[in-house]
Amino acid sequence: MARSGTTFSESWHRIANLRVSLRPTVKVRKQLFRGEKWYVLHDPFNNQFFRLRPEAHDFVSRLRPDRTVEEVWEECLKRHPDEAPGQEDVIQLLTQLYFANLLYFEVPADTEKLFERYRKRRQREIQSKFLSIMFIRIPLLDPENFLRRCLPFIKHLISPVFGILWLLVVIAAGKLVVDHFDAVTEQAQGILASDNLILLYAGLVILKGLHEFGHAIVCKRYGGEVHTMGVMLLVFTPLPYMDATSSWSFRSRWQRALVGAAGMIVEIFVAAIATFVWAKTGPGTLHSLAYNMMFIASVSTVLFNANPLLQFDGYYILSDLLDIPNLATRARGHLRHLVERYVFGYKDSSSPSQSLKEAWWLGVFGISSGIYRVVVFTGIIFFVADKFLLAGLIMALICVISWGVVPSFRFVSYLASSPRLARTRSRAVAASISALVVLLALLAIIPFPNRFRAPGVLEAAGYIRVVNDAPGYVEAVLVPSGAEVSEGTPLMKLSNRELDYEIEEAIAQREETLALQMRAMSLETADLAPIRKRLESIEAKLKDLRGQQAALIVRARRSGVFVSPRSTEMVGAWLPRGSVVGEIVGSGPFRFSAVVSQDKAANLFVDEIEKAEVRLFGQGSINLAVNDCQIIPFEHEKLPSAALGWRGGGEVAVSITDEEGLQTQEPFFQIYASLEHSPQVAFLHGRAGKLRFSMHPKPLLLQWGRKFRQLLQKRYQI
Repeated sequence: MARSGTTFSESWHRIANLRVSLRPTVKVRKQLFRGEKWYVLHDPFNNQFFRLRPEAHDFVSRLRPDRTVEEVWEECLKRHPDEAPGQEDVIQLLTQLYFANLLYFEVPADTEKLFERYRKRRQREIQSKFLSIMFIRIPLLDPENFLRRCLPFIKHLISPVFGILWLLVVIAAGKLVVDHFDAVTEQAQGILASDNLILLYAGLVILKGLHEFGHAIVCKRYGGEVHTMGVMLLVFTPLPYMDATSSWSFRSRWQRALVGAAGMIVEIFVAAIATFVWAKTGPGTLHSLAYNMMFIASVSTVLFNANPLLQFDGYYILSDLLDIPNLATRARGHLRHLVERYVFGYKDSSSPSQSLKEAWWLGVFGISSGIYRVVVFTGIIFFVADKFLLAGLIMALICVISWGVVPSFRFVSYLASSPRLARTRSRAVAASISALVVLLALLAIIPFPNRFRAPGVLEAAGYIRVVNDAPGYVEAVLVPSGAEVSEGTPLMKLSNRELDYEIEEAIAQREETLALQMRAMSLETADLAPIRKRLESIEAKLKDLRGQQAALIVRARRSGVFVSPRSTEMVGAWLPRGSVVGEIVGSGPFRFSAVVSQDKAANLFVDEIEKAEVRLFGQGSINLAVNDCQIIPFEHEKLPSAALGWRGGGEVAVSITDEEGLQTQEPFFQIYASLEHSPQVAFLHGRAGKLRFSMHPKPLLLQWGRKFRQLLQKRYQI
């Protein structure tokens, strides 16, 4: 409870004569947060927690049914005039304890009010669950008795010996993953295949069940109680969960943090065991199940459990390590305080932070978690919509209502009727309307730069690709990469024994046909016509085969520099006909060849290009002016350079079956940009960079709207 700084309150008469006390079931524990003493109230019957400063605890501990609130407050004021809570602080404190069902009133109607408050709190919880439809929890049973019987085994399990064993197993499993990295990444391609979904879900249930038991056994090990076990609907997927919130009352923050991390510790250990099973088994159900468990453990730990920006394990660990309980709630309270105090002008607003450093943490966490939550949920919605469009639309509608419509109504109600704004309501309304007008102007009226970038490579105007016109094994590389060559220079020698056999067979067929022709000329002249046609066919075939045989010597088709960095690696390799074995780069001007995806290409055909410039990697501070852009008006599917694709470290998605790394997954448009020469830039053929287009400025709302429509059309054809 933060001090409001107000000793007296206009509402004091409403509670001054009340006779209240803490309920007999409430337990009090002393804890240290950030080096300061606090008292935590815990009612095990309704699992409610409340944290008090020493001065607030001193006041609450003196409350008794035979004394009024005013008598207790005056006593505290006499004993500690500088530290005693003010009347406004007392009102807020008793109100919060009242709604948490932690206060006892010596009046006949208290029981009815108790259940009424409980009913309203349950309604708020149900409403909150509806608004968080992607994370619904359904309690089913109480595992406390089972955990109590297992306590002797649990004490042996959570020990330094097991910690060392865990570390050794995880390190060994990590080495296995590194050793089989290619197989790991290859199998990930089919993780969402229809025939793998059952095994994926089975692995998810097993891992999450053990994950939740990890929380429970560590909580029980240090004296906590676990009374709730149930099912959580995570994006409509049933998963087990347990409520281990009793760990909040632990005095040691390291014990609380260990309870938070226990689920991930168990999950990683099980995934490590699954790694050994996967590595030692062949293709089959057990092999696939083990891989799914490995995959789930890594993805869920990184994106969800270990991430403190979502309210999962990482959040509670961070909260304990920072000694800031209720981190998310207090972060929202701190942001609300900043708005009320500095925007709305409510001077009596108080921050839940206890220091400047804590205020900084609350502000950063509040903003970061909000942004990350939107990003993650948006990704989940698109993921679900990719599989089930209707379910994705329903989730999107719920998110719009819970994140947009409901908060807007609450904010309007707050502006219109909140007692906190009684003296500054006009300023709060004016500030809110002004902020809305400024936001709309920024999004819908004011034009912003409209730019996009396209990856590409430098190309010498006179370059050509060297390809083999006949298939064969590379026998020798006759010219090293980087050497000057002239037209007709032999570059590479291939061999093809099958081609030699075909030539020998064709020669034999020709000799046989010639013999038949000689016989027909003397005996059967009627057979001459078909024999001559056959001879012509064999001669044409033989000519083609000899042409292929001559093409086994790959020659330069023009003068220039032969570039083939992988030529020495090709020796002994089989090259199908038409394989690119290198390039010949001639002298002359350079152009920049860029690839533009289909969604970005719409800007080029609809809007006017105001400016275009190129930045090459390694010299990104230098802008190269573009004299002219030539858009090739048809789609391509092969990149001008493998450096632009995923295999070459680029950003363009390429087919996993294309060893050259040139075949793209989606068609693209190609643009040739002629560049002005710059003495500061090294113009090298094949050097990668980005072509930046500056289109006519437009408001952000129009730019985002076009991108959103393109996204829907591309992914869902709507």
